[in-house]
Amino acid sequence: MSYKLELDNISKIYNDGDTKATVLDQVSIQVKAGELVAVVGPSGSGKSTFLSIAGALLSPTSGRVLIDNIEVNRLPENKLNEFRLSKIGFIFQMSNLIPYLTVKDQLLLISELAGINKKTAQKKANELLDQLGLSHRKMNYPEKLSGGERQRVAIARAFMNDPEVIFADEPTASLDSERGRAVVEMLSKEVKQRQKAAIMVTHDKRMLDLCDRVVYIENGKLTEQK
Repeated sequence: MSYKLELDNISKIYNDGDTKATVLDQVSIQVKAGELVAVVGPSGSGKSTFLSIAGALLSPTSGRVLIDNIEVNRLPENKLNEFRLSKIGFIFQMSNLIPYLTVKDQLLLISELAGINKKTAQKKANELLDQLGLSHRKMNYPEKLSGGERQRVAIARAFMNDPEVIFADEPTASLDSERGRAVVEMLSKEVKQRQKAAIMVTHDKRMLDLCDRVVYIENGKLTEQK
């Protein structure tokens, strides 16, 4: 089987004077197209480090990260930046929208950075906003949106460059249960319809039934929940 995302024996060790701290210890996972995998674990368990390495924001001490069969931790920095723009989408805890850009312009900025032509970008932005129920908000600024609407914009933005892999870091943390569930339902739907691979780090166990798999991380080790 060809996986969209593979982490192969990933370790991350930090040196602190004479001591070494192992944050991730030979972690391996594979995620296929159309699959949303939840990663759960206590604070300080390595979730953020795991997501940063999987998303090519941080280099592992050892092991391999493959996205679309490309070993990303071997790419030079200039190629890595291009790779992130074309292959990876991120959804952050607080949506991280730019306050002076309208909803539609949030998406068009991504397409501009990724080198997508303007006509294609306009069509894609309108399509995503329509699918996520945001067409009536496209000329609004973030301050006029609810928390759930901001996270839906963040989902649309993450899909704008047609990435192979989506990483979501606590996307429901600032939302109540109902709005949080709606956001994860939309994320799951988009992942399946567009055949992307997705990993969501979350502390909210009420969202886990919407995921295809759940993996647990603690003391740098990853175990799959049955």
